[in-house]
Amino acid sequence: MNTYHLLNDALSGRWLTTGEAVFLFREAPLGVLMQAAHTLRQKVHRGNRVSWIIDRNVNYTNVCVSGCKFCNFFRSARHAESYVIDFDDLCSKTELLFAAGGRQLLLQGGLHPQLGLAWYVDLFRALKRRFPLLKLHALGPPEVMHISRMEGLTVEQVLVALMEAGLDSLPGAGAEILTNRVRGLVSPAKCTADEWLGVMYEAHKLGLTTTATMMFGHLESVEERMEHLAALRDVQHRKPDGAVGFVAFIAWPFQDENTTLARLAGRRFRTTADEYLRMVAISRLMLPNIANIGASWLTVGVGVGQAALWAGANDFGSVMMEEHVVSVAGARHSMDAAGMVRAIATAGFEPVLRDQQFRFYDAGYDNPLAL
Repeated sequence: MNTYHLLNDALSGRWLTTGEAVFLFREAPLGVLMQAAHTLRQKVHRGNRVSWIIDRNVNYTNVCVSGCKFCNFFRSARHAESYVIDFDDLCSKTELLFAAGGRQLLLQGGLHPQLGLAWYVDLFRALKRRFPLLKLHALGPPEVMHISRMEGLTVEQVLVALMEAGLDSLPGAGAEILTNRVRGLVSPAKCTADEWLGVMYEAHKLGLTTTATMMFGHLESVEERMEHLAALRDVQHRKPDGAVGFVAFIAWPFQDENTTLARLAGRRFRTTADEYLRMVAISRLMLPNIANIGASWLTVGVGVGQAALWAGANDFGSVMMEEHVVSVAGARHSMDAAGMVRAIATAGFEPVLRDQQFRFYDAGYDNPLAL
C-alpha cells in the first residue's frame, strides 16, 4: 500500500477499506494525515467556521444493571447513593440552561430495571409543556433496547412513542466499540453491536436525527476501531433519502481512573495526543457521508482539541454545563462560553453557535444569547 495513493483516493471520494485505514493510521506521517483530513473537511465545510453549542448533560438516574467495566457512575437500585431525578430539580437545571443561552438538554441515564416506557413518555411531555422551546437530545440505543425488552415492544414502537412525547434527537451513547468481542469484555450486559446499529437504522427510517460516537483506547485493536467506523458509514449509507441520519461523529479516549477495567487489567490506559489526532483524521477520511466531526476537548484538553480542528474536526462540541460520567473517571477539563469562543478563535477559526441540527444562529436563526 502507498500512503499518498490512499490519501488521494480518499480525497477523490473513494471509501477506504478497514485494512487501508489501519495502514494509514499506523504508517502515514501525522502531519500528512492531518493535512489530508483537513483538506477533506474543507471540501465538506467551505470557509473557516467551527461550530459549538450550549447544552446541559443531565443524568436522570445513576441506577443501571449494565455493569460496564469502564463506568464509575452507575449504582445498583438498592445502593445508598442511587437516585432518580426529581422533576422539580430537573426543571431548575433546565431553567439555568436557558439562562445561560442554551436550548438543548442532553438527558441520559442507565438501564434502570423499573423505569418503563410510560415513565419516559410522561417525563418528556412534562418537560415540553414546561419548556416549549426545549430540544431533547435524550437516551441512546442501549436505553431504547432496554425499554423495548422490558415492554415487549419493537424498537420502532418505542422510538415512535418517545418522538411523539417530545424526543428531538437520539445521542450515540453506549457505542464504545461496535464489535461484539470488545463489548463482551467491557459491557457484556449491554446491547450488541448489531442491536446498537439497528436502533440507529430504525431511528433514521423515522426521520430522527442521531449522533455517532466511539470510546477507544481500552481493549480494542486498531482494526476493530476501523470496523466500528465502517459499520457507522454503512448505516449512514442505508438511511432513507432526505433523512439526516448521523449528523455528527465524535470519538474520545477512554478515561480509566479508578475503573474496574483498569483494576482488572492491572494497568493504566493512556492515549497520546498523537494517537488521538490520528483517530480524528482517520474518522474524517473513513466517514465521508457524516458531515460533522467533533473534537473532544473535554477528555484530551483544550490544546489537543484545538489541534484536532486542523485534523479534520469542524465542531468543538459543548460547554458541558454538567457532566458526571467521564469526569468521575478522570476527565478534568472545563470551559465556559467565553472560553469556547476564545479557544476556537485562537486556533485560527471563526466560532459559530449552533443547535443540535447544526443550524447556525447567525443564519436567520434566533440567537438564544440575545434573548
